[in-house]
Amino acid sequence: MEEISSSGYKEYVAGCLAGVAAVASGHPFDTVKVMLQKHNAEAHMIQYRNGLHCTARILKTEGIKGLYRGATSSFVGMAVEGSLFFGIYSQTKMYLQGGVQSGEPQPQVIIPSAAYSGAIISFVLGPTELIKCRMQIQGTDSLVPKSSRYSSPLDCALKTVKTEGVKGIFRGGCTTLLRESIGNAVFMSVYEYVRHQMHSNIKVSSSNYSNLVDIGIGIAAGGLGGVGFWLTVLPLDVAKTLIQTNPDKNCPRNPFRVLSSVYQRAGFKGCYAGLGPTISRAFPANAATIVAWELALKMLSIRRD
Repeated sequence: MEEISSSGYKEYVAGCLAGVAAVASGHPFDTVKVMLQKHNAEAHMIQYRNGLHCTARILKTEGIKGLYRGATSSFVGMAVEGSLFFGIYSQTKMYLQGGVQSGEPQPQVIIPSAAYSGAIISFVLGPTELIKCRMQIQGTDSLVPKSSRYSSPLDCALKTVKTEGVKGIFRGGCTTLLRESIGNAVFMSVYEYVRHQMHSNIKVSSSNYSNLVDIGIGIAAGGLGGVGFWLTVLPLDVAKTLIQTNPDKNCPRNPFRVLSSVYQRAGFKGCYAGLGPTISRAFPANAATIVAWELALKMLSIRRD
């Protein structure tokens, strides 16, 4: 397998660009996912039939800007998250390999490297996703009184700190850590394995097509990795959304207790609320993330040789 050589800050820069690409391509799907999780997993909320119904409602009442509600905090969070994740993952993997490049994916290296990187970025993602989710649920069909709505991500952050203290901005942090460490271990395992298999079986007859082939492999490997991520941890994401958007600051924080309550109310389907838009988003957003990362590495002359 081709490996990324250690090159310090450049891996972090490439990761930053990858994070921005993920938000640009996937935020509208994420808005629909969060709306479905909030509305369809709680008994007193207006229920949506599916992702298309939810999307139509948002477009009808708010227009295209409604799908990008909360995007500002996502761009900031994902830029930092992408930078940290890919930088730490690359450095940790090289450390665990002892600086020796490997010909095939090594689960004993990939899984701990990705899980560790995911755990680290959860401390950045927790607060930014709390703000994002709270902004996303206060639009179409929201039961949040207009007088209590946030005018901007900054307003949301300040009011959260004022009413709940600094720890309030980290609500759902443990659930985010679980989601990111488990999910990214699956994501990078699928990505590395699919990438290795495709490079091993696809022979490029001309160097003129090598870049196109690399992009195609990046799309497939990244997209499938993203689907694997969300199929594995979507129930934890449902719990995180409910924990972070609950107006009661003393609400339960244990994700398994929250999921148990959801299961009693809405069954297995409730634990996978938002599955449609999540999977619809997972492939293109993660494909864009990986392609942006790999192209950035090439532009920064970090060779995968």
